[in-house]
Amino acid sequence: MKPSLAIALSLTALPALAQDLAALTANTKQTVLPVVPKVVAAMQEAVADKGVAGAIPVCKETAPSLIKEKRRETGWDIRRVSLKTRNAERATPDLWEARQLADFNIRAAAGEKPETLEKSEIVSIDGKPVFRYMKALPVADVCLKCHGPAGELDAGLRASLAASYPHDQATGYARGQIRGALTVKRPLE
Repeated sequence: MKPSLAIALSLTALPALAQDLAALTANTKQTVLPVVPKVVAAMQEAVADKGVAGAIPVCKETAPSLIKEKRRETGWDIRRVSLKTRNAERATPDLWEARQLADFNIRAAAGEKPETLEKSEIVSIDGKPVFRYMKALPVADVCLKCHGPAGELDAGLRASLAASYPHDQATGYARGQIRGALTVKRPLE
C-alpha cells in the first residue's frame, strides 16, 4: 500500500475512532466509577464507628475487594494507582499510568479541578487494541486523616500505618491534591 493511501485510510478512520473512544469512555465510566463513592462511604462509616486507625482495613481490604468484584464482573483490569504508594504491590503505576498521573498534577497546578481530571485512549498492548481510562482521585477530608502531613498524624496511627504498610509513601497530601487515580485496561478484541 502506498504511504499516501495508508494515510488517507487512517484519516478516514479518525471520526469512527473518536466516536468509539467517546462511547467506550462513557460506558467505562458508567460501569466502573460507582465503586468510588462506595469506597468513600465505607471509609467515612469506618472512621465514625472505629476511629481512624480502625478504618485502615477499609482502604487495605474493602476497597480492593470492591474493585476486585468489578474486575470479575467485567473482565477488565481495574485498580487504584498513585505516584506515592501506600501499597506498592497493588498501587504502583505502569508507565502509561505514571504519565497520566504526572499530567493530572500539572493540569491541577494550572487550575483544573482535580475531580474533573480523566484520560481515555486506545493503545496497543502486545499488538492488541486496549482501551485505557484513568480518573483522578483527589484528596478529600476523610483521606487527610491517614494521608495528611506525616508530622500531623497521631503517633498511634503512624504505628498502625507502619504495621500495615511498612514502605508507606502516601502521606504529606493536602485537601484537593491528587492522591492517585482509578485506572482501567479494557481489551477491545
